[in-house]
Amino acid sequence: MILVVNGDDDGSFERCQQIAGRLDGVRVLRVAESGWGRAVRTGLAAAEGDLLCFSNSARTSPDDLRTALALGVLNHDHAIKAVRRSRDSLIRRSASVVYNLEARALFGLASWDINGTPKVFPRSFRPLLDLAEPGDLLDLEWLVTCQTDGLQVLEFPVTSVRRHGGLSTTKVRSAYRMYLGAIRLRRRLRRSTDGQAHA
Repeated sequence: MILVVNGDDDGSFERCQQIAGRLDGVRVLRVAESGWGRAVRTGLAAAEGDLLCFSNSARTSPDDLRTALALGVLNHDHAIKAVRRSRDSLIRRSASVVYNLEARALFGLASWDINGTPKVFPRSFRPLLDLAEPGDLLDLEWLVTCQTDGLQVLEFPVTSVRRHGGLSTTKVRSAYRMYLGAIRLRRRLRRSTDGQAHA
């Protein structure tokens, strides 16, 4: 298990080091710049297993993590992702609906929870190790890559919404950045596809 602490340290790095000191097989990495995508990519680059998983530690319960990993073991030809069935506030629910509808319109994605974690996939799904997004759009890029490369995705429901620690960084401004970011991601991927077609 790799714990990645990114951005300004609020004491998490020391806490993670304490955990690693007590438990075998736990490593701690630190990324100077903040960003969900940077943290995930750093952890995946350091991972050595044949089955890979990443998740937001603040809202992932042990049961949900076990379920995701078990599904990954049993369905080695699928990528696995969680779908949250509820949100902890009306504002977050509304913002999520708008984002997921945008993803459907721009990319034809059928998922109702783009950002749901845990996400699990076999190392053989190589395109998922080449993601480029540094921030909150990492999950959208992950799902778009699955669709583009024909990687099958299996979703499972998650009902827990309790936050285990820290404060959420998802605000109105960050949601707005994600809406605009999704449009930029579509443009970037389209340019990449057009470039490959002309190569």
